[in-house]
Amino acid sequence: MIKNEFKWIVTSAWPYINAVPHLGNLIGSVLSADVFARYCRLKGHQVVFVSGSDEHGTPVAVSAMQQNMTPEELIEKNHKYVKNLFERWQISYDNYTETHNPIHFKFVQHFFKQIDDNGYIFEKEEDVLYCKNCELYLPDRFVEGECPNCGGKARGDQCDECGKLLKPTQLINYYCKSCGKKNIDFRKSKHWYMDFPKLEDELREFIENGKDRFTSNAINICRRFIKEGIPARAITRDLEWGIPAPFEGAENKVIYVWFEAVLGYLSAVKEWAEKIKENSTLFNDFWNDPESRSVYFIGKDNIIFHLIIFPGLILAYNKNLPAEEKLTLPYNISTTEFLMYEGSKFSKSQNRGIWIDEALDILPSDYWRYYLIRNRPELKDISFLWDEFANSLIELNDIIGNFVHRILTFTKKFFDSTVPEPGNYDDDDSKLIETISNNIEKIEQLYDDIKLKPVLEEIVNLAREGNKYFNGKEPWHLIEKDKEKVGTILYLSIQLVYVLAILLCPIIPDSSQKIFDFLNKPSKVEDHNWNETEDFSIKPGTKISKPTPIFQKYKLKDLKEKYKKIKSGK
Repeated sequence: MIKNEFKWIVTSAWPYINAVPHLGNLIGSVLSADVFARYCRLKGHQVVFVSGSDEHGTPVAVSAMQQNMTPEELIEKNHKYVKNLFERWQISYDNYTETHNPIHFKFVQHFFKQIDDNGYIFEKEEDVLYCKNCELYLPDRFVEGECPNCGGKARGDQCDECGKLLKPTQLINYYCKSCGKKNIDFRKSKHWYMDFPKLEDELREFIENGKDRFTSNAINICRRFIKEGIPARAITRDLEWGIPAPFEGAENKVIYVWFEAVLGYLSAVKEWAEKIKENSTLFNDFWNDPESRSVYFIGKDNIIFHLIIFPGLILAYNKNLPAEEKLTLPYNISTTEFLMYEGSKFSKSQNRGIWIDEALDILPSDYWRYYLIRNRPELKDISFLWDEFANSLIELNDIIGNFVHRILTFTKKFFDSTVPEPGNYDDDDSKLIETISNNIEKIEQLYDDIKLKPVLEEIVNLAREGNKYFNGKEPWHLIEKDKEKVGTILYLSIQLVYVLAILLCPIIPDSSQKIFDFLNKPSKVEDHNWNETEDFSIKPGTKISKPTPIFQKYKLKDLKEKYKKIKSGK
């Protein structure tokens, strides 16, 4: 269990700015990272939680071209929209920024110049695809075709079917994404490469040193990748849209978006320190402290980039630097499998799935946050199914919401909305106290291990135990003959209500805030501390506010009808 105070750099994968994220994107990185960041703050750790819009490279250039917009116009519109959506989802970023900003530009260029000076960059001339119709080089997503590995539809940088990283020249039956034609030939172009083979031994050591933290799946993927030989990777592209490469002779090149976007984890903290906190030394406090812990919430298809490519960049940058200036290597990653929609992939073109703006038009964010964490795909791909979604809402209302409401309502009715003084504890009371303590310890360990789905399972189980205790004591029968005993039952139950509110803070913050308000703990969710679960913090004599149901009941048919109207544009 994490008992000491640490500095945590919590990050989520940067969403491409050309599209609104869907529920799968949200649970795969953003929401999971938010829950963990909130938990770390609850534990009293120093936390900086960052991410932002990934705004460069071919995805943005292609999308802007298709919409008859400039890339600048596209990112200005979409960044504000997505940032506002995350705020409505209660995502507690310390800095949600964008890669198209001066601090990121300057940082990336300095970073790669340092790597070049350290001897990890080399030049190489190679064959690249060129569309004669468009008079345009075709890097990455400017070209599509068939995957040479699985035969599926693939882009010039990766196959979404099998996940294999590709070069455009490896595609079969390729065509220009811009004009759809195959009037393509090969041209010679000089590019700058990152010499990853030089770092193979250090990266192998890094992976082995992290085997007690990284998942076995991540370890196996990285070991296999290293065993096959880490290839040198081109870090420049023939594009106008992006960060100009800082190398001599590379005046018409930009840094490949995958290599500059991961550096956003650093530049976002730098921007947070300089512009939000107005204290530039905070960047060094987090990134130059070897005891700092950076954790990356990503999809399973991003493991290599975060445990091989990104650490490789840091190792190359750190060479020749004094210890106090070295950047800390990744501490951990948290990956998920994929969330599907009714057995198929989310697809905007086929109007299949739920996007995060659509979700908020159906229900408030806490309902979705609860469902997504309850069904987080930690071990295997899962599908969003409407019946299961409805069952999650019933569970939330009937187990957690019902327990809280009945305890507070009973207190209002029979004890004038005042927390009663407890009497002597009987065996059932002592057992409940022990159950609460044991569950808190178990939940804390699960939070530490970033096993968020089991966290919520245990919280629900604890609420079940509360209902079981209350039902077993039958205070409605005792109230006439032993009011003191009923006072003890309610006193302990109210403590559990408060504990549940603390435990649920990271997952459903708005609902936790309602419970705090009922208990006359009006401070914000962010002001509470995990240690409050260890003591009975709601003292006898405390006045509680008039309780109302925390959650509303919704009919499945009404939710599906809302969804259909949204999809039909009505």
